[in-house]
Amino acid sequence: MNEKTISYRASNFSFKEVKDMNDAIKCYGSSKILPQIEGKDSLFLCVMASTATSRIPGITGAGETPELTDYTPAADMELVVCGEPRCLPEIPQTVVDGAPAPTPAVITKAALELGNIPLLVVDAGAAVKPNLPYLKLNEEPGGNIGTGKAVSNSEAIFKRGKLLGETISKLTEHIVIGESTPAGTTTALGVLTAMGYDVDHKISGSTPENPHDMKHELVDEGMNAAGFKAGEMKSEPFKAVDAVGDPMIPAVAGIAAGSSVPVTLAGGTQMMAVCAVLKAAVHEFDFNKLAVATTVFVAEDETSDINHISRQISNVPVFAVDPAFEKSTNPGLRSYTTGFVKEGAGAGGAMMAAILKGVPIDAIVRKTEDICKDIF
Repeated sequence: MNEKTISYRASNFSFKEVKDMNDAIKCYGSSKILPQIEGKDSLFLCVMASTATSRIPGITGAGETPELTDYTPAADMELVVCGEPRCLPEIPQTVVDGAPAPTPAVITKAALELGNIPLLVVDAGAAVKPNLPYLKLNEEPGGNIGTGKAVSNSEAIFKRGKLLGETISKLTEHIVIGESTPAGTTTALGVLTAMGYDVDHKISGSTPENPHDMKHELVDEGMNAAGFKAGEMKSEPFKAVDAVGDPMIPAVAGIAAGSSVPVTLAGGTQMMAVCAVLKAAVHEFDFNKLAVATTVFVAEDETSDINHISRQISNVPVFAVDPAFEKSTNPGLRSYTTGFVKEGAGAGGAMMAAILKGVPIDAIVRKTEDICKDIF
């Protein structure tokens, strides 16, 4: 996959800690953006959205039941900010062989706290709103993409996101944008397919048995309902999102488009749909100030290929953090290494931002394990 480990300064730590940090981040593509973001003050945004697509049984593992996926974004953000969910009596999680695989929000919480990185929560259309302060870009959740009417106002969401990006980039040197959108890989598949990218069996998922055929059939159903074929929306990104996308995609694309500082998109293959929208919607968008950061569980997922998609768009550099969960004392975290959960709530980007501020990966893992003990 043309990966390489990266190195950077970390003078406050021992040789072993520096080596561990170097080994923790893998780079697929160019690492030229690193000097722009290393050691910089970062601001982390997590964009919440819901889509009725997530209520289809078997489409996603981002909730104990399809109905509970509506609560996942709000519960994730309440966990990160407040340390516990407030919209549900307990945190949504995936059960693997009797052991709960904790939401990736616990990783995000650990990394942001250790890196002393501030967080803003952004609502792009969450079905359930969190009981905490947040910025609102859009109220309405997305619909089932099978109807061909997934989002009613994606261009308006993009424009509001752009305004937000212009504003918050005056407050920081680096913006990291995560997302919490159940079934977001399916909606990303829809947008990328509509725009003509080769994504057949290339989009990741939250379970080892990635339901590619089910997702493709749903996307085809949505495109047929909307009256177009794969590839016909290559220069019409908002029509693609309106038909078979979700509200998170134009929100994140807008924020990135408006930013005057470097942006890291913290997520997996969903962020490839964001990059595709950026390329089509913003004339000569400067991808040199953009990177995607995810976990190694996505980057090395044998059921998908994020790097293949990236090369089609604009050779967007993909960084992947390896927390070595196979060594974790928590069985739920170990299940990440067997294909469960993989990424979410900006976990990979949060870890990378903390590491680039000098936080050792081992410290992030220990903190994550401690949080799991406290709340599960």
